[in-house]
Amino acid sequence: MSGVEIAVELVALVVAVLLVTAAARKLDWSAPLCLIAVGVAASYVPGVPEYELDPEVVLLGLLPPLLYATAIRTSLIDFRRNRGPILLLSVGLVIFTTAAVGVVAWLVIPGLPLAAGLAIGAVVAPPDAVAATAVARKVGMPRKLTRLLEGESLFNDAAALVALRTAIAAIAGSVSLVQVGGDFLLAAGGGLVIGFAVGALAALIRTRLEDPVTDTALSLVVPFVAYLAAEAIHGSGVIAVVVAGLILGHKAPSMLSGRSRLASRLNWQTIQFLLENIVFLLIGLQVRRIMTEVGDSGLTAMELVLICAATLAATIVTRIVWMAGIGLARRVFRRHAWPWRYSAVIAWAGMRGVVTLAAAFVLPADTPQRAVLVLVAFVVVAGTLLLHGTTLPVLVRRLKLPPPDPAEDALQEAAVLHDMTRAALEELDKIRTPEDPDDIVERLRSRLQHRSDSAWEELGRQSALSETPSDAYRRLRLRLLEVEREKFLEARDSGMADDDVLRRILERLDIEESMLDREEETVPDSDRELRTPAATAGSCKHLTKEWPAVEPSSPDVCAVCVENGMTWVHLRECVKCGNVACCDSSPGKHATEHFHDTLHPVMRSHEPGETWRWCFVDKQLG
Repeated sequence: MSGVEIAVELVALVVAVLLVTAAARKLDWSAPLCLIAVGVAASYVPGVPEYELDPEVVLLGLLPPLLYATAIRTSLIDFRRNRGPILLLSVGLVIFTTAAVGVVAWLVIPGLPLAAGLAIGAVVAPPDAVAATAVARKVGMPRKLTRLLEGESLFNDAAALVALRTAIAAIAGSVSLVQVGGDFLLAAGGGLVIGFAVGALAALIRTRLEDPVTDTALSLVVPFVAYLAAEAIHGSGVIAVVVAGLILGHKAPSMLSGRSRLASRLNWQTIQFLLENIVFLLIGLQVRRIMTEVGDSGLTAMELVLICAATLAATIVTRIVWMAGIGLARRVFRRHAWPWRYSAVIAWAGMRGVVTLAAAFVLPADTPQRAVLVLVAFVVVAGTLLLHGTTLPVLVRRLKLPPPDPAEDALQEAAVLHDMTRAALEELDKIRTPEDPDDIVERLRSRLQHRSDSAWEELGRQSALSETPSDAYRRLRLRLLEVEREKFLEARDSGMADDDVLRRILERLDIEESMLDREEETVPDSDRELRTPAATAGSCKHLTKEWPAVEPSSPDVCAVCVENGMTWVHLRECVKCGNVACCDSSPGKHATEHFHDTLHPVMRSHEPGETWRWCFVDKQLG
């Protein structure tokens, strides 16, 4: 095949991925399932080239960057907090699935050795959390469940590939339990050591890089270095990539510049999108070849249907049984257990994906009934994507799981930004010198305070203003940026300035626009009160004091604003005397003025559905 033909085929794959995913989003369908379906249909179209999915290309060329892209976006703090449940899912469940599905396959596939059955069990064991988390974010699944599914997906591939490697060795000859245990410990230990070493070394190097292009280029080779180094010592390349990604993702805020983080984030999101979806399309394009090979197995169509159905059912049931067992064990041993509704959703979020089919092609050519095993893997992937992908949103809605609350998110954001702003203003007072112009210092203060006020303005379900000051600023500045960009285009077209100068100007405009054009979130109606989250709650003596109940001075207005003909953004209530006044984002800032006049230390939100409080003395949220 010539270079031109290869280039044409690659471009065709990318274009097909873009068209299918765009259509799937428009129709609100599962993009992976649509890509597989399109691939299956295309595989039977005359003239479509026969793509052969080389397992080494997937395991070495695609799997490391896919895992790394997920790992750098995973919170190491959340992973540590949930490491127990994650290990139960990513290791315990994989081993249980491998054994259970392996026995079922051994029983239903004629002439299949038990070792080959365990091999297909390992192949179908690891779920693909990408599809599950996509559903989770679309339907508003609790974030704890999303974190568990993401954490599971990081390490279950490693456990499954180690189990597959052991099963393949057993097909070729006898393998003792001691060898199995030794291989597993070597894979896990070697992967951890190499992952920590590569992550630490890469972090040390990237801390010293200032050029975003060089930094991004280095990040592109990290997953491959970690994977190859671990495999060279017979460790788990998957674990090494995940550990290195977790370390670098955790250190990114302190070791990279803002420009480097933006470049890295966008590049890895693009890489992950293309690689994941191209693999799903390639999976579908394999079907014609798979069916041709299955035709030589000597099995009837009815036997193949029964084999695929039994394996698919075993794959689904084992996850349900495992989650039920965990819940029962925790209750028997009086350990803290998450609600049964959470277990039900996790049990049903078992969609398989890229790793399952890649692992199926890893099976040696002399594996008994190899073509049937590959077909089984394909049916499990397509079946779980279809069954779970279409019914998981319904299950989440029926169980009425609490979705993430945008209002609570806004409160957390406001609290963190307030602390950041206060620290920055205190530092400004320390570092300013008599030579620093007063107008520059005041401009810095104003900019910092505006950012903090903007976050507080996101709170409140009702407002006397249809548009907050920050909303108005954003609307007006975006319009001004449009005018500036038009003038920029005139300067470019007329050759008024050098191209390098123009590119620097455009970069400034783009950065400012990206900061302004934030996605607006609508706060859903909720019967729950918006209280301060435990993670951001303060503990000063004024907030912990029991204040007697008092009647608010007004049900829904700031009296001082009304008297002076002013408007307000949100209302606050003094917990000591009940005075209702406007917030600091309002022109009058009468709640703060009330504190300075009376020294009453604590106010609470007077907005409907909010009970969070603020201490003026200690500047604490609680």
